[in-house]
Amino acid sequence: MNELGPNFIARPYRRVSVQDVDTLEPERLERRLEERPAYRRTDFIVAVCDGEHALAQLERAEGDGILVPVRRARVVAGASEVAFIADDSIDTANASQLARAALASGLDARVFVVQGRFQHVNFIVAPSPTRVRVVEVVPPEPPKLLEMARTVLHHDEDLPPLELELAPIDLRALARSHPAAHYLFPCRCAGLELGARIDFLDSGPPVAADWTLVGCERSRQIHAALYGRDPHARVDFCPLVVEGDAEPRAPTLLKCCLNERGVERAGRRVMVPWGAALEEVRQGLHALAGIAPLAGAAR
Repeated sequence: MNELGPNFIARPYRRVSVQDVDTLEPERLERRLEERPAYRRTDFIVAVCDGEHALAQLERAEGDGILVPVRRARVVAGASEVAFIADDSIDTANASQLARAALASGLDARVFVVQGRFQHVNFIVAPSPTRVRVVEVVPPEPPKLLEMARTVLHHDEDLPPLELELAPIDLRALARSHPAAHYLFPCRCAGLELGARIDFLDSGPPVAADWTLVGCERSRQIHAALYGRDPHARVDFCPLVVEGDAEPRAPTLLKCCLNERGVERAGRRVMVPWGAALEEVRQGLHALAGIAPLAGAAR
């Protein structure tokens, strides 16, 4: 049996059995569990007595039967170390949801046992989610990359606990830092009221004006191809430009429009395409979490 470190959860949660017992005293509980056979997939017992909970780990004997002998039982956390949470909104297969429920509870414990959707039960040890910065332009708010990352976290059962932190690049602030009477943005989105004339590059205005393009290198290239010249002025919102060359303080997910497909990594940064698919965002988060290598990417 291995020590259970921070963020450990049972995968899959069917490895966890909940049993009513007559004592949570560690030695007596261990003897009781060793005296009874266990289901051949059970590795952990959440023991319940008089409203309190303890967590035990089993070492099972080999066998082909549906029930097998227990060679050894070890109390991982006694009643004073375990908090119980009932929240039917939690998917107990999802580490980020378990960690969020544990930390939101305000309870002081080393192990949090969570009864979630369908009354399924799992636990998390010493939850400590990894913070992932999501660098994305706003508006819209919330931005799409953040929403896609949230979707992955909500459904992915392989990721360790992650906590997303938006690092917004505000297009309005960038524009106002370069006052102009006429702005050109790459594409239409809500919330760009600036008290100035606004056009959108993807709408293909027939004639180039003396506008200020609030856009990245790809937008400059498209402008040059459409109008035969660079824009009168440009404010670059590329996350790589805004962030600079310094290594970010935390794992960082961002978009790059020069990357048309696939996922790329540079140090603590993972870059997905500007029009990323959900699978690319999932790959990016897996890479930042250190649980999957990245395939090559093509620009």
